Amino acid sequence: MLRTALRNVLAHKARLLMTVLAVMLGVAFVSGTLVFTNTISDAYQKSSAKGFDQVDVAVQAESQEDKGDKIGKTPELTRAMLDKSAQVPGAASATGAVTGFTAIADKHGKLIGGGFQSQGGNYWGAKDARYPLAEGHAPSGTGEVLIDSATARRAGYEVGDTVRISVDGPVLTPKITGIFTTDDGNVAAGGSLALFDTATAQQLFGKPGTYDEIDVKAAAGTSQAALKSELDKALPKGLTETTTGQQLADDQAELISSSMAGLKQGLLVFAGIALFVGTFIIANTFTMLVAQRTRELALMRAVGASRRQVTRSVLLEAFVVGAVAAVAGLIAGIGIGAGLRSLMGSLGATVPDGPLVISPGTVVAAFAVGILVTMLAAWLPGRRAAKIPPVAAMSSLHAPATTKSLVLRNTLGALFSGAGVAVVLAATTMEGSDGQAPMGLGAVLLIIGVFILTPLLSRPLIAAAAPVLRGFGVAGKLARQNSVRNPRRTAATASALMIGLTLITGMTVMAGSLQKSIDKMASAAISADYVVSMANGNELSPDVEKKLGRVDGVTATSPLRNAASRIDGTTEYLTGVNGRAIGELTDLKVDEGSFTVGGTKVVVDADTAESHHWKAGSDFTVSYEDGRRQRLTVAGVYEGNEMIEGIILDNSALSPHQSDPADMQVMVKTSDGATSATKDRLEKALGSNPAVKVQDKKDLSNDIAQMFTLMLNMVYGLLAMAVIVAVLGVVNTLAMSVFERSQEIGMLRAIGLDRKGIKRMVRLESLVISLFGAVLGIGLGVFFGWAAGELLGARMATYELVLPWARIAVFLLLAGTVGVLAALWPARRAARLNMLSAIKSE
Repeated sequence: MLRTALRNVLAHKARLLMTVLAVMLGVAFVSGTLVFTNTISDAYQKSSAKGFDQVDVAVQAESQEDKGDKIGKTPELTRAMLDKSAQVPGAASATGAVTGFTAIADKHGKLIGGGFQSQGGNYWGAKDARYPLAEGHAPSGTGEVLIDSATARRAGYEVGDTVRISVDGPVLTPKITGIFTTDDGNVAAGGSLALFDTATAQQLFGKPGTYDEIDVKAAAGTSQAALKSELDKALPKGLTETTTGQQLADDQAELISSSMAGLKQGLLVFAGIALFVGTFIIANTFTMLVAQRTRELALMRAVGASRRQVTRSVLLEAFVVGAVAAVAGLIAGIGIGAGLRSLMGSLGATVPDGPLVISPGTVVAAFAVGILVTMLAAWLPGRRAAKIPPVAAMSSLHAPATTKSLVLRNTLGALFSGAGVAVVLAATTMEGSDGQAPMGLGAVLLIIGVFILTPLLSRPLIAAAAPVLRGFGVAGKLARQNSVRNPRRTAATASALMIGLTLITGMTVMAGSLQKSIDKMASAAISADYVVSMANGNELSPDVEKKLGRVDGVTATSPLRNAASRIDGTTEYLTGVNGRAIGELTDLKVDEGSFTVGGTKVVVDADTAESHHWKAGSDFTVSYEDGRRQRLTVAGVYEGNEMIEGIILDNSALSPHQSDPADMQVMVKTSDGATSATKDRLEKALGSNPAVKVQDKKDLSNDIAQMFTLMLNMVYGLLAMAVIVAVLGVVNTLAMSVFERSQEIGMLRAIGLDRKGIKRMVRLESLVISLFGAVLGIGLGVFFGWAAGELLGARMATYELVLPWARIAVFLLLAGTVGVLAALWPARRAARLNMLSAIKSE
């Protein structure tokens, strides 16, 4: 049986090629994902570990928990703590570290780095071991700065140049006095790092006289654990916590690993989809191969082979195919991993240097996936082959499906589909995340149900295309009949396309609907002409609002300032605004009372009011971050949304209780409205700062649209693998179908159908099957998009279903194109069959 299985594999090399390709693509996706994520994770971990070379023990402030009406305030690391740390036994030196956001502009005024990776810090003394100087000297005062060598190289900066820098809004123009090298992970990932002298850094980052961290270097012969123990004894308990450099490196490595886990899981999900689609092709291929070898298998049964041996023979063929595909897929996956890393570099996302990581787990996963998926897909065809009675098989009597089996299949499909629809509909009535798991379960049940019912659905849906196919004469009629001749095979081929288009359509419907809803939300909540914010989402200096208020044509401004507070023993975040102007800058629907903000009068969104049982006229006591308490009155209750929500009060009441007031954004109203000239005036008033965004409603909408478009394009790109596998399935099915029907095609040629007619017949058959799968996929995708939207709509009042008819038409057109292209080779092969040889074939 072993020799027989190997002979069959070698005898049908061309037929199995498409199957090997389908499995190989899925394996390549899996192994490529693992190679890519392991390589990136390893590079970041090694780069991060180098950053802790100068730290044996790090002293940090211990965060304080909120208790009662008191807000926990993080203690400060003072100069006294720094001096004490340097004097403990076993300490060689102690360095105070100060960090914060610092945006560096290139020579064209554009932001360098990715916003969140734009950092600043302090250079300790005249020579800081953390940042070796490549050239120049240490900075001194607010007019001098150091920049990292990678940033200097990318932007073309040299020592002596003047650079535009922003910390919290206003632009600074210090002189570059030196360029340093660093192993900082953010810089290695394409970010930037600017260093000031310690006093300047403390002033710029709002930390005068204090530090974010104290890094202590151990003396020769002192271990990190021993130094940590001495620091724990010397420093105040409950205010500081110490961590060894090794522990920091381990924690950072774990953090990097966990952050990469999400990316890895996401990519593996799409790899799983591609493999799932590939199972249809494998099952189809082995079903057709087994059907072609019916007599051969019957003869083996007649000479003594048992059913189990026949099944094992088919599984052994699958094992060989899976193993070959796994080897090819692993090699291709290594190439994909290397290519993805290079692609990140070409897109500007710099990755730290490091070798390509091919772990034993990646190799095991590639072989496990390739072999197991192939053998599982081939098991059912092998089992069916073994159950055919030898006499019937030797007489070429292919036992048709019995009425009982068809009724059982259709009943099972109807039950799965009904259960799936019921669960999805039930999930749409749930709130928030409670409905996500049920909706996922319902989607899986419905897809399985539709797959089971696809042979039943194929006849009426393909029959609907009959009027169009009649226009192609005999070729069209034959194509329709061939499409429904073997419903199970047609269903398996169409289902591969169906799954890919279900996901693509569902994502498109959701993205379009969300975009429309957020557009409505922005126009409904904000009546300001512009919203000013930092490019990376950091806080703005209060000076920004003052500068904007002095611009010609500006009629009203208001910052949005966040602060934590304690109300009734729980933490609530307050939003400070300009009470006199906020009504003019927003357009929020008021359910109770009036939108009056000023003095001790506040407005509260409906959800917060409900949770505290407040209504217009209610009083409550708030405890601010400085511990002081104040009695506030609810003047009105408004309908909040994702853009504006919570407790809104006047900054005159909030700011006195904040040690370092800062704004998340500033809303601006102008006399001329949103015009390009007005926008230019606002940007110039802020020093044409690349780190600050001045956006009107259209800009806000475009920002969101860009995010959805990027996500959607990523999904399209990842699902393209599944679609490619589906295309291979169509090609494989048609090619083997042509082989099966060689005698029939020869007879058609003999009675007058020319080669063009044969080609047209095969192409139309492929087109019908592809469009059948597309119609099912688009229908399911629209349903899932609607259901997911209903779930989101419970939390988003402005949600509105948008059906992207233009894109749906494009999807149908692409499915038709796939069908035509997939048929090119099989159609050419069918047309070139020798008429007499085909008629004589069995």
